[in-house]
Amino acid sequence: MKLISWNVNGFRALQRKMDVYQWLKETEADVLCIQETKMHRDQVEFDTPGYFQYWNDAVRKGYSGTAIFTKKEPLNVIYGMGIDVHDQEGRLITLEYENYYLLTVYTPNAKRDLTRLNYRLEWGAAFTEYIKRLDQHKPVIFCGDLNVAHQEIDLTYPKSNAKNSGFTEEERTDFSRLLNEGFIDSYRTLYPNQKGAYSWWSFQFSARQRNVGWRIDYFVTSQRLKDQITDAKILREVAGSDHCPVELDLAE
Repeated sequence: MKLISWNVNGFRALQRKMDVYQWLKETEADVLCIQETKMHRDQVEFDTPGYFQYWNDAVRKGYSGTAIFTKKEPLNVIYGMGIDVHDQEGRLITLEYENYYLLTVYTPNAKRDLTRLNYRLEWGAAFTEYIKRLDQHKPVIFCGDLNVAHQEIDLTYPKSNAKNSGFTEEERTDFSRLLNEGFIDSYRTLYPNQKGAYSWWSFQFSARQRNVGWRIDYFVTSQRLKDQITDAKILREVAGSDHCPVELDLAE
């Protein structure tokens, strides 16, 4: 099973740059999870023969939002985590299948001046509890822009970013707590020492061309799925956003 996740930084903008459905067919992905759609579903025409569509829009237009396109119809679909304060921005979709849960998630950004750090940490704690509850029933696969570079190896300049949004001690610790509850970062599990493996680059200073970036897009799975992971990839060659897609290949 091939799963791809991509923060598209505006779905309508992406459509102007590429034929998204044609690209999806060419990938032969079983599932595409996207984040930061920045739209409401009724603002775009997008047909995907062969794929079911699920969208979770933010209340505020032009902001946040997630979607999943999947070949296999789920047993159940859950939008949000059932906590009103956390369910206004369209940041989470859960698909339930017979043997696992699949989630797309767009974690809140703490903001450059860290004014949203406390909310970011509240979200993180609530999300961890949510996936722990799911994991009690069946294994969990979740993916998306988690807005945190977990380790120093996951960004080009760790020392100068130590107190910046996405690399604060608090955000990194939040992600460590989640992993310690029985989950694994699929890419680092397979490639623990791989340097220069980034999924986001600033639009400034030719950062992408120079590969000055951060790895903040992930596939995380329940620990007990570890032996089913056949590969985890960062699809750096795919343009269209300031993020590139990431991929998880699983043996079913």
